[in-house]
Amino acid sequence: MPEQVDLFVVGAGSGGVRAARIAANHGARVMIAEEYRVGGTCVIRGCVPKKLMVYASRFAEEFEDAAGFGWSVPAPTFDWPKLIASKDKEIARLETAYIATLERAKVKIVKSRAVLKDAHTVKLLTTGETVRAKHILIATGAWPHHGAQIAGIEHVISSNEAFHLPQLPKRILIQGGGYIAVEFAGIFNGLGSEVTLVYRGEDILRGFDDDLRAHLHKEMERRGIKIVTRQIVEAIEKVEHGLCISLPDHESFTVDQAMFALGRHPNVSGFGLEKIGVRLAKNGGIAVNELSQSSIPHIGAIGDVTNRVNLTPVAIREGHAYADTVFGGKPTSVDHANVPTAVFSEPECGVIGLTEAQAIDLLPKVDIYKTSFRPLKATLSGRDTRVFMKLVVDGSNDRVVGCHIVGEGAGEMIQLLGIAVRMKATKADFDATMAVHPTMAEELVTLREKTASHVRAAAE
Repeated sequence: MPEQVDLFVVGAGSGGVRAARIAANHGARVMIAEEYRVGGTCVIRGCVPKKLMVYASRFAEEFEDAAGFGWSVPAPTFDWPKLIASKDKEIARLETAYIATLERAKVKIVKSRAVLKDAHTVKLLTTGETVRAKHILIATGAWPHHGAQIAGIEHVISSNEAFHLPQLPKRILIQGGGYIAVEFAGIFNGLGSEVTLVYRGEDILRGFDDDLRAHLHKEMERRGIKIVTRQIVEAIEKVEHGLCISLPDHESFTVDQAMFALGRHPNVSGFGLEKIGVRLAKNGGIAVNELSQSSIPHIGAIGDVTNRVNLTPVAIREGHAYADTVFGGKPTSVDHANVPTAVFSEPECGVIGLTEAQAIDLLPKVDIYKTSFRPLKATLSGRDTRVFMKLVVDGSNDRVVGCHIVGEGAGEMIQLLGIAVRMKATKADFDATMAVHPTMAEELVTLREKTASHVRAAAE
């Protein structure tokens, strides 16, 4: 007779693990299946290892800047294998911690791909066993894709493989313009690679504020990254000294490694979802309502597989809310508005709320406050870099509806600004807040002069 559980979770990433643990704390019998490693994309081959590599890449500038502050530093050398080994050790520690957390909550972990045979039955492919579940939660995340099947596509890696390269490439081409592309461009550039970033759009970070995009573009080029926009990789050929990359304008160049970061598709294939009638949305993710229920109410879905707001903290919040709704007797929806986010580029970006263009489309009156300045640290280091900060304000009620920052610590700043924006703070509230001097963040509460004001013409 098949084992019976109250909740079966498919996928042990951050969202699935949170849902399983909270459901178990509510008294549910929970089983979770993971075919790769517990922790999912973020912990194993995403946010966490990436941030560790971002830290590593920043030391090159720190060594250079030290001279301006009186330090004499011997010429530094970098050991790629040592970084990868240290990173792998930390990831293994985190996976062990995730497993221990689940075990403490009495969640049963199975290392297997799980496929839905029917609306209440899951088959574990490694053993052939079946499990009956009152509720099933799909938390399988998303998977990188390489786009069109161009010649030589077999030579391309994704960010998954970038974490495990045997050696640091001297020359690397990265195609893409989103989070992953710009972050890895900064990582490889900081570690000493010659980096070329190719993007089909007009500028990097599509969907972000235009001023932020332009500022980061300039900063990345100052650091030696070559950015080629309005182009795509047409073909890749293996040659004697690396890979020959061809672009449509007939430009070609040779690199040691090609990485494509063209986004991720919801990981919905091969789980039997279509067979039992779980409906997909137009964006390719599992269609869900505000309580993360699919078209079959006792089958839920959270995180990137739903293709809503694809960020780890959002998946965790959705997982917690799902468990509270189904097993805690407290129906809970997740507010996907005003989600703060950071891009760990170099320099990093912090963003929350509306861009200037979005605000103009939505609001009758929009006021803009922005500044760009040389940070105090750069005055002695001599580094050619500038910080950018921008506030988007609803001119009809003075509410701050968007914040956009490029500079050191932008991610840390935007986390705290997220509280103010969510609480509907006004520009007057920002102005009334005492500055902390000398900091970069003090500029956010000392901006007084409007740099632009947009008023929508009244309808005739």
